[in-house]
Amino acid sequence: MNYSKRTGILVIIDLCLVWLSVYSAFYFSYRSAIPAEQVQLWLLYSSISSIVSTICMFLFKLYNRIWQYASIGELISIAKTVVVSTLASYLITNVIVTNDIPLSMFIHTAETMLLLLGGSRFVWRVFCDKFGVKKVMGTDMPKKALIVGAGSCGTLFAKELKNNENYHSVPFAFVDDDPYKQNLQVYNLPVLGGSKDIPAIVEKYGIDEVIIAMPSVSKAQTTLIINICKTTKARLKIIPHLQEIILGKTTLNQVRDVQVEDLLGRDPIRIDLDGIANYVENKIVLVTGAGGSIGSELCRQIAPFQPKKLLLLGHGENSIYTIEMEMRRLAPELQLETIIADVQDRSRLEELFMTHQPQVIFHAAAHKHVPLMERNPSEAIKNNVFGTRNVAECADMFHAERFVLISSDKAVNPTSVMGTTKRIAEMLIQSLDKQSQTKFVAVRFGNVLGSRGSVIPMFKEQIQRGGPVTVTHPEMVRYFMTIPEAVQLVIQAGAFAQGGEIFILDMGTPVKIYDLAADLIRLSGYEPQVDIHIHFSGMREGEKLYEELLTNEEGISSTVHDRIFIGKPMNINRTELEFEIRKLEKVLGNGQKEIREVLKHLVPSYSNVS
Repeated sequence: MNYSKRTGILVIIDLCLVWLSVYSAFYFSYRSAIPAEQVQLWLLYSSISSIVSTICMFLFKLYNRIWQYASIGELISIAKTVVVSTLASYLITNVIVTNDIPLSMFIHTAETMLLLLGGSRFVWRVFCDKFGVKKVMGTDMPKKALIVGAGSCGTLFAKELKNNENYHSVPFAFVDDDPYKQNLQVYNLPVLGGSKDIPAIVEKYGIDEVIIAMPSVSKAQTTLIINICKTTKARLKIIPHLQEIILGKTTLNQVRDVQVEDLLGRDPIRIDLDGIANYVENKIVLVTGAGGSIGSELCRQIAPFQPKKLLLLGHGENSIYTIEMEMRRLAPELQLETIIADVQDRSRLEELFMTHQPQVIFHAAAHKHVPLMERNPSEAIKNNVFGTRNVAECADMFHAERFVLISSDKAVNPTSVMGTTKRIAEMLIQSLDKQSQTKFVAVRFGNVLGSRGSVIPMFKEQIQRGGPVTVTHPEMVRYFMTIPEAVQLVIQAGAFAQGGEIFILDMGTPVKIYDLAADLIRLSGYEPQVDIHIHFSGMREGEKLYEELLTNEEGISSTVHDRIFIGKPMNINRTELEFEIRKLEKVLGNGQKEIREVLKHLVPSYSNVS
């Protein structure tokens, strides 16, 4: 119902109540029906009261309020409207007619109007609170919602849930771990127990949705509750974390489905803003692979630190166009330069380095898909090894201040061509660091959730199709991070760079891929191996059951950040490395066996399991 139609109906109702108030004042004054000689006076008084009251109701904005949320403020507005309108009507009527209306009639009119106008609105609020606007308006609401958290957020959300016509559930009850709240009622809803009681409550009362409404608790606590809820068949939703609400990324009422990222149990990363600002602020920053998952997130997170210019380099025009449009929307004041170039094209790189003189480089351009690179080893070498060498040597030649290589845990004791090329890239920048004024460092981390080609989007697509979900091996485990988490730590690690280090990000506890698939199926509202089956497809070429973060030769030392560690720099002879890489260059057009032999010679820890 639009505002004009709603206001028209309310005005008609209020006019009827005003006429009824004046009539009751006359009726009780004469203790019977209004005498014939007083009917004209009643009609005059009622008409004047109607006109004045309507003016006052608009003046005090009674029609601009949502009455299912009415409180003391609304009551005060009603009182002001009644007092002003009845007093003005009484005075105007006494001026027009010769015989005075008794003061008692004015008082009785005011009392009745206050009772009827205020009472009608608060009866509506009680009615809405009891049954919900959606039920009052006749909307069918079959789903029951159990709200986890009976605090201020939970009660606000229960109120929103009752009255929001766009949401298809109604609040049924709360659970809360505070013993004081249990077995009591909050917002007319019972608190049935604590979080450990969720499975029994869902089973007993046929709950359709469980909504976690605790945005201020730690992610570790949230994960514990999610793990309890996963054992039920109810659909699981969550209100965004308080940090997301404060930063304006989302709002309190934007409830969303629980995602796999919520299961990692990580608290928000603490960023040393001063350290980052010191090496990024007012600098020309180049991001290679800017259209990719990591590269694009680097652009988003670098922008707030006010670089002088941000260079977005990529090989695919569509992905670069997409991130350019997003960045121009997110940071319209930032000076952007988009560059379509291939890191394998040395002359093109020298041209753009000469033109733009980048001071900080984040090198994210790489081929990363393990099975694909096993079948195309020459392309992995050209992009990951020679492409990295080109960008790194240009950084040295044009005196960049800092070069950060995005590496991978697959570079440690590699079993794949991709991992081996990443390890060679690390060796390249470590050897170059010894003779350059540029600080060269690498940052090594594992899988990122949601990146293009990663396991999560594939699982989601398989679930949408109704399954089966394919897992390579029941015992396969991986380290996981969210893309924003990984990128924040990459930028932070750059602040610690002294030259030659390999920074290792704390990935937490490794996750079994089978468990990840089962969790994703449950979070989608299905039962693993019942509604959607999980099939084992066998390990692909180049894969191993578990990943490592350190080579045997690398020790580890801590940094001031509790999530970033340093692998001991390796003593790599630049001349010998260059000689081996030239051999690699010569065998690129040859068969895979010869290529793998040279890779093995370059990286002795490489074991070809394909």
